Amino acid sequence: MRTYEASARTKEEAVELGLQELGVSIGDVDVTVVEEGSKGLFGLFGSRPVKVRLTVKESEEDPLGDLLEEAPAKKPERKPEKKAEKKPERKPEKKPEEKKAEEKKAEEKKPERKPEPRAQKKPEEKPAEAAETAAEEAPKAEIRNLEKPEITMIPAESLEAESPAGIAKEFLAELTKLMGVEVSIDMGTDAEGNVYGFMQGDTLGILIGRRGETLDALQYLTSLKVNRGKDSYTRVTLDTENYREKREDTLIRLANRMANRALRTGRKVSLEPMNPYERRIIHFALQQNEGVDTHSEGDEPNRHVVITVKK
Repeated sequence: MRTYEASARTKEEAVELGLQELGVSIGDVDVTVVEEGSKGLFGLFGSRPVKVRLTVKESEEDPLGDLLEEAPAKKPERKPEKKAEKKPERKPEKKPEEKKAEEKKAEEKKPERKPEPRAQKKPEEKPAEAAETAAEEAPKAEIRNLEKPEITMIPAESLEAESPAGIAKEFLAELTKLMGVEVSIDMGTDAEGNVYGFMQGDTLGILIGRRGETLDALQYLTSLKVNRGKDSYTRVTLDTENYREKREDTLIRLANRMANRALRTGRKVSLEPMNPYERRIIHFALQQNEGVDTHSEGDEPNRHVVITVKK
């Protein structure tokens, strides 16, 4: 039987201390007050603590004792015996001469496999780019067509209204009037029947635009008008204030200057984006240069000429 005496200012505190020391609950013990405490004078002088005795009840003193005595001793389990594993029989080692002979036979039996050459894929070229590249990089005989043809001017009184030149002049006169530009228009043709229009009076360069963009647009629209509903195609070329000739001279000088730079540095030179007609002028200007080659790269409207040094 276990007992424990605890002292504190009050009975409750003394009982709580005893329960904590015994490790039991209030229902497991009998509480006896050994000494009644006193508060003393003014709660300060002559005060005595309360002393209690906690006695653990017999039924709770050793609840597992009977079970431990009655439990039968367990017999040790017998583990199954492991069967002895058979060791693989060791074959007698072959002599070095025999090993070399066997390796030679194995090598002779194996057929030699030659590496198969891989098929190299060529970069695919878009149909539009291929056609444009072929047109720009044509043979020398075709590029020579860029040389100035002989143009026969048509007097105004002899110009037929239903002819390609007549249709082009009437269309240009209406278009320039709508643009607010007063110009005189002279028409001409070459031996192949192509039409040439010369507009005079555009002193401000309104019909030319930035790098000839407006003039190229007028030329394109006039070409559509002339060839509308026709079986055969008639080429239309427009010029104002002699811009085409001046631009051609500028491009030829630019081509020669950039070719010299490529030869001097040994590196390729890329020109600014140009329309197909101007790119053909660059190709034509450098076709006789034995030190460089030219080709075009990129997509419209950023397609440009690249000058490379011949190896």
